[in-house]
Amino acid sequence: MPATDPHQLIQAILDAIEDCVYSAVPVSPVRRHPRKFAVTSPEGHGLSLWVYIWTLTHGGRSSLPHEYRIQMTTVNSPLDVNPTGLTILLGYEPSRKAFAGFDLSRHRLFTTGSPSIQIDIRTLDQSLQDGLAFYRKSNSEIAVGARPDQLMAYAQNAQNLHTYGRQADTLGLLQKASSLQEISEQDIAFLNAQRKRIIQTVSRLSRQANFRQQVLYAYGNRCAVTRMQLRLVDAAHILPVGAPGSADDIRNGIALSPTYHRAFDNGLIYLDESHTMRVNPERESSLAALRLDGGLSGFKAALGRVLLPPDRRQWPHATFIKNANRFRKVRES
Repeated sequence: MPATDPHQLIQAILDAIEDCVYSAVPVSPVRRHPRKFAVTSPEGHGLSLWVYIWTLTHGGRSSLPHEYRIQMTTVNSPLDVNPTGLTILLGYEPSRKAFAGFDLSRHRLFTTGSPSIQIDIRTLDQSLQDGLAFYRKSNSEIAVGARPDQLMAYAQNAQNLHTYGRQADTLGLLQKASSLQEISEQDIAFLNAQRKRIIQTVSRLSRQANFRQQVLYAYGNRCAVTRMQLRLVDAAHILPVGAPGSADDIRNGIALSPTYHRAFDNGLIYLDESHTMRVNPERESSLAALRLDGGLSGFKAALGRVLLPPDRRQWPHATFIKNANRFRKVRES
């Protein structure tokens, strides 16, 4: 497989960051390592991300048909590390549109030449299903497969994933967490605080990513209110996370553009049991009293019967809708 054009590599990273509901702008030359990005989180926090990335290609050995590798060309040892943010070392497989994450601490220093780093390509295949997947090499090094919508989760936890994943018991729990298997308190009771935290983090991120992927797929990546796509759609919980009875269940999800998502979370709009999105009259009156209701008429024009998934089993469930309106203290009109 030929090397991916640098512009395509940059675009693959930008697309992945967007899939993570972050935004990013390249701030370095396209062909120079590391590729540097100014990233903004969904909450508006900024961070600096440096990426060393090469195309994953077959290792060339017929006896190892699943071995893929990156060849670290056009860089010198030691690799520069971001002094104020994150630095990650990646491979990209364009036909799968998936990433391999390698342990930067092990490969920052290298002898003269273009060293190669390997991963079993089946790890990337598993990551397309689970979001994150883990491969333990014969030297105990951990390589991580990452689906695009989990790239930022990987970037923010890379050091801990590679460090603690080397331990067989922790690796097994990471694999369980990423595949959404149940992990009890008893399972992690023997772990120290740091190892326990990374297991819980991967479990939470995997549930969130799975929920988002299921909801957006069910709604065709369209906002249920406006019907717009434009890669500007969130997976919103109907009954919020943390509320009694909330769950990462597709029937507790609805696809909304960011403005309507925020209005929904704030109780300005609500969903009724007929699957109609309505304005909350109390919040409407409050905004009018504060003279902050500019644009409300246009905002309300899109409300009404929401777009629903073709599969009725994925429709918002009445129990979640009732409990959400009770939790947000909505008095239905």
